[in-house]
Amino acid sequence: MASRVLEMASRVLGEGVICDHCMGRIFARLSTGLSNDVRGAAVKLVLSMEGDRLRQDSESVGLLEELSASSVHARIVLGVDGGEGNCWVCGGLFDSVGVWVERAIEVISSIECDSFLVGTRVTGLLSENEEILWAESGTRFAEPIKSELNREVGKLVEECTGKRVDFERPDVLLLLDLGEDVVRLEIRPLFIFGRYRKLVRGIPQTRWPCRECGGQGCEQCGFTGKLYSESVDELIAIPVLDAFGGDDTVFHGAGREDIDALMLGSGRPFIVEVKSVKKRSVDLYSLEERINEFAREKVEVLGLRYTDSSEVGRIKSVRADKIYRLSVLFDTQVSEERLKSSLGLLRGEIRQQTPNRVLHRRADRERKRRVFLIEVECFEGDRAVLVIKCEGGLYVKELVSGDAGRTNPSLGEALGAGAKVVELDVIDVKL
Repeated sequence: MASRVLEMASRVLGEGVICDHCMGRIFARLSTGLSNDVRGAAVKLVLSMEGDRLRQDSESVGLLEELSASSVHARIVLGVDGGEGNCWVCGGLFDSVGVWVERAIEVISSIECDSFLVGTRVTGLLSENEEILWAESGTRFAEPIKSELNREVGKLVEECTGKRVDFERPDVLLLLDLGEDVVRLEIRPLFIFGRYRKLVRGIPQTRWPCRECGGQGCEQCGFTGKLYSESVDELIAIPVLDAFGGDDTVFHGAGREDIDALMLGSGRPFIVEVKSVKKRSVDLYSLEERINEFAREKVEVLGLRYTDSSEVGRIKSVRADKIYRLSVLFDTQVSEERLKSSLGLLRGEIRQQTPNRVLHRRADRERKRRVFLIEVECFEGDRAVLVIKCEGGLYVKELVSGDAGRTNPSLGEALGAGAKVVELDVIDVKL
């Protein structure tokens, strides 16, 4: 193995001067506890010592003279100087590590963070030189140049700032853009979990762009670009952005309620994703108060806590059971006994073809959902208040109306009378 290492090392010198870092990186996976520059210097030292040994071995002279004058091995063994100038692989990149560290510290000092990770965007020339290096040496033990630069800069930034390197979930990424000669800051989004209660009707959960202009602004929307002036999303986002100094938010809800529905009880789970934050350690109890003050009598949040992106997938994918309160109007007088008897037919599996009212945005297919509980809370001849506990994804308005036969069974069908929901409140979301 030792002779193989020397042979590989001598080959790359045929391309020109190579620094200790790039020489050592060829053999990065062959030893532990050494930096690449120390490893590279050691390889060069052994090559030099081998050259001295062969020069002093009179029996080797004939062999050396047989070697081609252009042979790298011959140059080393005969004591030919490797030359002066920058490394042909990295161009002297590792001589400027200190400059990159200073730039990185300047950038990371502009925001609040506890952890970071360094990344590198190499130039085409560096990539090409590294390919030549690996091909000429025939190495199977090398480390990419950007891995070494990331590590060396990261160690020094960590030492100088007291912030820690985090390979899993860093607060920020310091991207060393070698082509543009700058350090770019990529800030990991911040995620906050909570529950919201929507206390008024007529507010959508998220921002709806104007259908006429697609959000660009027109006379139809008063040049706001929005179909509705407010949303749960925006009423929460404005105080959040102010607190964290972020650029934008993305709202992730565990399902959604209709625009004309209230969200009461313990509230609907949500996660707000905050982009490009300047602060990361905001007191969430105080933020909760600020949101509730800002969105007074419209939206209320509770139970705010920090989380991560993995929980977004969880709340988006879980089909949570829900409890609704429905105010129902009948087109004729019905008896309470008849109503209760009809409700008994709705417990169990419900088959629903995509409702007519959402066909413009949902695939037309049949869904099967279950009703666990349905009971009368209040009754008055041609109207009633019902409480329903059901599987997530059930269209409860259509459970009442029947949607022209697209939901089966339905309350209207069971009663033999027209029935429609005039008010709907979501009481609980069982996440």
